[in-house]
Amino acid sequence: MKKRVKTDIPPNAKIAVIGHSGSGKSTLAVFLSEKYVLPLLHIDAIHFLPNWVEREPEEELALMRAFLDGNEERGWVIDGNYMKLEHERRMEEADLIIYLNFNRLVCYTRALRRSRKYRNKVRSSAAPGCEEKFDLAFQKWILRGGRTKPKLKRYAALVARYGGKSVELKNQREVERFKNELDQRT
Repeated sequence: MKKRVKTDIPPNAKIAVIGHSGSGKSTLAVFLSEKYVLPLLHIDAIHFLPNWVEREPEEELALMRAFLDGNEERGWVIDGNYMKLEHERRMEEADLIIYLNFNRLVCYTRALRRSRKYRNKVRSSAAPGCEEKFDLAFQKWILRGGRTKPKLKRYAALVARYGGKSVELKNQREVERFKNELDQRT
């Protein structure tokens, strides 16, 4: 963990979990949602239609806006990386932003393991009708496409911009340490 952030999570916390594909965003988001009894949104579930067809941006933004508006008082946990207008609102409103910055080989291995576990199934964090896949395009995304210099700069800028409320975790050991810190405060 690069820096310490306030790990006192209020009952109505707003937590954004971002990071590379295969880093464990959805798993951590589920943990946080259950631990703090917060509504959970997996952005993949609103970004895609069945068979991994991308939803129209206006419709996706309307779904994100409805979730944010509907849970303004309750708090929420949202995982995903899409950075459109309403997604920026998510960062502004978040009490805590967690960036999972795992190395590409770890992410690749985790995504491969996940694809075997959920073969011919739809994960709870995916959109209905989107069966787990590990095709060549997704493999290239994990290894290269999702880690271009502009994308990495965008993550770094986001963490810097929201410094006091963001934390960067670089491996599973740091995630476990972070979760233990949360456990000690509840």
